[in-house]
Amino acid sequence: MKTTNKAIIYAGISVLSWSTVATAFKLALRQQTYFEMLLIASCTALVILAAAMTLQGKWRQLTRLSGKRWGAYALIGLLNPVLYYLVLFKEYALLPAQIAQPINYCWPIFLLILMSLFGHQSIRRKKYIGMALSLGGVVLISVGSGQVQQSSIPVTGLLLALLSALLWATFWVINKINEQTDSTVNLFVIFLFGSAYLLLSALFIPVHLTFGSSMYASIYIGAFEMAIPFIFFSMALKSTNNPALINQLCYLAPFASLLLIHFVLKEHIYTTTFCGLILIIVGIVFNEYFVSAAKAK
Repeated sequence: MKTTNKAIIYAGISVLSWSTVATAFKLALRQQTYFEMLLIASCTALVILAAAMTLQGKWRQLTRLSGKRWGAYALIGLLNPVLYYLVLFKEYALLPAQIAQPINYCWPIFLLILMSLFGHQSIRRKKYIGMALSLGGVVLISVGSGQVQQSSIPVTGLLLALLSALLWATFWVINKINEQTDSTVNLFVIFLFGSAYLLLSALFIPVHLTFGSSMYASIYIGAFEMAIPFIFFSMALKSTNNPALINQLCYLAPFASLLLIHFVLKEHIYTTTFCGLILIIVGIVFNEYFVSAAKAK
């Protein structure tokens, strides 16, 4: 099998995984609190990442991490999975999945702003066009969906959706200090700390876990939102000489997700949601590829 074909298969597994999780979020929240959901999902991800560490023979790499690096991981693990996913799951508890999911894809816009503020990278004028398109998509989804449903969309939910996108972008900025560390090792240590924080919190926060569809949905989230897709996406990037193509495949996930939201959760997908999502993705692609390509020339 050609390397490029392997990369597309690996990336396809990641895209299919990410396209299902918005539906899984809503299914898990039917019978669980967002803290219970995160506790199960994070511990599941940790077990899977530990298995991946074993299969890939990477346990020795932990001994190469400096004390300073372990300290950094302790802080990063508090940001993600703890803070980020608590905000994300609360957002899904308040909003329809078709509204929450597309808004989360605005994180590259926040990443661009953060890199400008803290990474001393100026924003090219043309990139404001892409930012405006994406933010316009958010407004269309937020306002348009409410008008179609003839009901108000919770402002708190919308703010949490934007906050989750900001937190995810912040995580990527901070986690750049670990970009030289193997991706599986990086994820394992992050979830090691995150799961430890959650388990300690469970001593003080009431947790009532019962086996059922919501429990299985939370386990599924740990596997196919937090662990497996990142492992395969890393393998895809390592197996290709065309990383731009692999990154572009990610933008298929939100559209596939809308289909599952419609058929599984029975949410009617509004035209404003679909058009808003297109605007968000077009804005991101415009900034990441067209503006960057023009700069390269």
